[in-house]
Amino acid sequence: MPLLELNDVHTYYGHIHALKGISLHVDKGEIVTLIGANGAGKSTTLRAISGLVRPRQGHIKLHDNEITRLPPHEIVTHGVGHVPEGRGIFPRLTVIENLEMGAYTVTNHSDINQRLETVFNLFPRLKERIYQKGGTLSGGEQQMLATARGLMLNPEILLMDEPSMGLAPVLVDTIFDIIRTLNQQGTTILLVEQNALMALRVASRAYVIETGRIVLSGTAQEIAQNPQVKKAYLGG
Repeated sequence: MPLLELNDVHTYYGHIHALKGISLHVDKGEIVTLIGANGAGKSTTLRAISGLVRPRQGHIKLHDNEITRLPPHEIVTHGVGHVPEGRGIFPRLTVIENLEMGAYTVTNHSDINQRLETVFNLFPRLKERIYQKGGTLSGGEQQMLATARGLMLNPEILLMDEPSMGLAPVLVDTIFDIIRTLNQQGTTILLVEQNALMALRVASRAYVIETGRIVLSGTAQEIAQNPQVKKAYLGG
């Protein structure tokens, strides 16, 4: 049974048909990547899963439990963490305040402290800047903070939207090393990433989305070797 499953999901922005029958699944322990051009529907797919966009048709299930019609705050409690495109941190709050916001559904203070210890072990740079306002961090540090905030939920699955966007090449390598580490420690990840080459290197499986439809799926290696994918996304 998949951890996360989308079946024939359709979404709209007004009269614009954004997702046109998306079906995909993510098994526990996987990194699955969704690649495609700008405007193809990658971010909308993640937003549909986390409840920020409500599908008009289709089903989204977590552990075979229907979450399609749940509001975002309830989907969070079911174990879906979302690291949004553009990081979406609270710039006027400190690092520690941002992280505590990520754990707003957690009522046990010892659990919060344990999760803080976990994310500071993963991101020691954040611990060094614990009382610094989020808006004054570098781009790479803000991405670390956004990811760490998502992990404060101890999610069943972490949705990551363009984590390398706007980062210097050396920081892109760092972010993808962190993604590998998170997965090795047991976090299931659905990754949206325009840097298709890097995404396919860390993922076990991949889907290619074009104009709101899945057009290819397979192992990351199969997708990386596909001539159409090479030409469109890998510069080959």
